[in-house]
Amino acid sequence: MVKLSQSVNTLLLFVLSFGGLYFASPFLIPVILAAVLSMVFIRLCSYFERKGLSRNISALICIFLFVLVVGLIIGLLSIQLGSFADNLDAMEQRLVRMLESLKQWINETIGIKKDTQQKVIDQNTKGKSSSMILSFAMGIVGILVNTILVLVYMFLFLSMRRHIKNFILKLVPRKENEDTSLVIHQAGKVSQKYLSGLAAMIGMLWVMYGIGFSIVGVESAIFFAVLCGLLEIIPFVGNLTGTGLTVLAVVAQGGDAKMIVGVLITYFLVQFIQTYILEPVVVGEQVNINPLFTIMAIVLGELVWGIAGMILAVPLLGMAKIICDSYPELKPYGYLIGPENPGKPNTSMIDYVKKLFAKR
Repeated sequence: MVKLSQSVNTLLLFVLSFGGLYFASPFLIPVILAAVLSMVFIRLCSYFERKGLSRNISALICIFLFVLVVGLIIGLLSIQLGSFADNLDAMEQRLVRMLESLKQWINETIGIKKDTQQKVIDQNTKGKSSSMILSFAMGIVGILVNTILVLVYMFLFLSMRRHIKNFILKLVPRKENEDTSLVIHQAGKVSQKYLSGLAAMIGMLWVMYGIGFSIVGVESAIFFAVLCGLLEIIPFVGNLTGTGLTVLAVVAQGGDAKMIVGVLITYFLVQFIQTYILEPVVVGEQVNINPLFTIMAIVLGELVWGIAGMILAVPLLGMAKIICDSYPELKPYGYLIGPENPGKPNTSMIDYVKKLFAKR
């Protein structure tokens, strides 16, 4: 009975915790996102402080650099989107022709007349245009507000990081301060290395996708290359989404089967290079969690916090694993989240080549 009661209490705590995370998402998402991003800039902020700048000035410089990088990416997308918009009229005409062909096929195969199909479409879309525009406008305003909040939180986290660390140390007994300080350092380091490595890998993916899509002949190839690279922020889901959007754009552009096959070949080649070379070398096992819990964390993150949850799921789970590994009572959970063979490093293509030459 005691074990059953403990299991029920654990399950109840689990449900209440994620229920609280879901309902508090408007407040928590900007805070957690800012906390994770600020960890990336701690080393740079400390560098400026060693050069004699104050902590607040150093934090402001880090925020400025972050905004500059994001602005450059948005500017690049805007330039490419301008060239992409020039082809929208032709793409719209092709989509209309494709829709008419689909209506004709339904009429000949199932027997539903075109007029009946159009009435169904009109009924489903009637009165929704204004609500969609309003929702889009409110979404843009919400993104702007959250962006400002994230920047403010990042500045405060960077400027008050020592105060926050001392608060955490005061929560534990004095004899455990050294171990707790090490856990805080390792958790921050995981986020730093994972996000910085991910940024470097996304830059390499831009180049590879840009070259591949240009060779295939995709219109606005740079735009789709940047889009596919940015979507890699969401593991497993982002690459499929980016490639799917590119294939749909190729179809709307009037591309033939060879072009679609070329896009898919580019995708598989880039994924092969990313999986066996870029991730082991550039990103590495910084998060050190197994694929099962990576996917579960992404799905659960999407259910709780939407897209922001999918982005934050992997680094947060990596930090949770470090905390679990640091306390004996939680070590079984850290073992469950971790890789199946923790002592065995991933074998990349570079390792394979080195072994091949070593044998010779």
